[in-house]
Amino acid sequence: MSDITAEHRARSAIQEARIDLSHGSGGRAMRDLVNDVFLSAFANPTLAALEDQARIPLADLCAAGDRLAFTTDSYVVDPLFFPGGDIGELAVNGTVNDLAVSGAVPLYLSCGVILEEGFALADLRRIAGSMARAAEAAGVQIVTGDTKVVPKGAADKLFINTSGVGAIPAGVEIAAGRARPGDRILVNSFIGDHGVAILAAREELALQVPIESDTRPLNGLVRALLDACPQVHCLRDATRGGLATVLNEFAESAGVCMELEEAAIPVRDEVRGVSEILGLDPLYYANEGVLVAVVPESCAERALATMRAHPAGAGAASIGEITAEPAGRVVMRSGFGGGRIVDMLIGEQLPRIC
Repeated sequence: MSDITAEHRARSAIQEARIDLSHGSGGRAMRDLVNDVFLSAFANPTLAALEDQARIPLADLCAAGDRLAFTTDSYVVDPLFFPGGDIGELAVNGTVNDLAVSGAVPLYLSCGVILEEGFALADLRRIAGSMARAAEAAGVQIVTGDTKVVPKGAADKLFINTSGVGAIPAGVEIAAGRARPGDRILVNSFIGDHGVAILAAREELALQVPIESDTRPLNGLVRALLDACPQVHCLRDATRGGLATVLNEFAESAGVCMELEEAAIPVRDEVRGVSEILGLDPLYYANEGVLVAVVPESCAERALATMRAHPAGAGAASIGEITAEPAGRVVMRSGFGGGRIVDMLIGEQLPRIC
């Protein structure tokens, strides 16, 4: 495959510094862009075939599980490059994680790119390289894609759509409606890092201690968690809407109450400080490397220890438990014994976060 990629790149290296409309025309200029940027970055035999679809042996999927998991997401984050990552890495990790929290083994991704006329080729190559490294780290392949170019002003620099396919192993049953009274609520890391990283980059905030995005693949952590506690009831990554929204979704689906301990929720002091200054709530910040797990009390300690032993779960914490009442609600308990209702996010706390 490396020889094929080298041949493509030598034959079709783009000399222009910026994208123009011909790069989305379907002709030679577009083929040169695909060969130069994407084939060279995502090198694998399935993509190199350059068919209109990826052809994947069903035997490969069946060997990994007995059900197909399929997801899609679009990424419009502003700015494209931010502390700790960029839109390309975010697109791969976000789709991998949407598959992983179903219990699936992520296998294959697609990549659709919408480019604004005038976008810098150097930035596109940088983003494609980030996607390639993220895919390799997650153990997935980008096997098909599409490129479109729109006139200047018709889009904001670059948008990416990624779809993902994975296989769910036999016996794995994870769903929001499976939460039960007595279960424990776990998170794998600090909340709010991604939201504050984007906010700081967008508004050029000079933070005394810079905060980086937590974007990362979670499929390895999920696999370790399921090995330690196969009876995990619920999993979800806390992206748009944050921790509060995920917990409200669980509560509504299962008809239970998610009771949180305020002091147990891991939030960095820097994130808390920025939030207090700006009047924002860390519970609603989008995260890109945080998952919420609901597990039976009988395996909660084992699950927590397993998460803490994994690089993606070093900051894991048990943040509350599930009770029967008030059904469909999330309740926050403070250190003083008081309680308040935590509603789902209404509106948009921070737009274009992912």
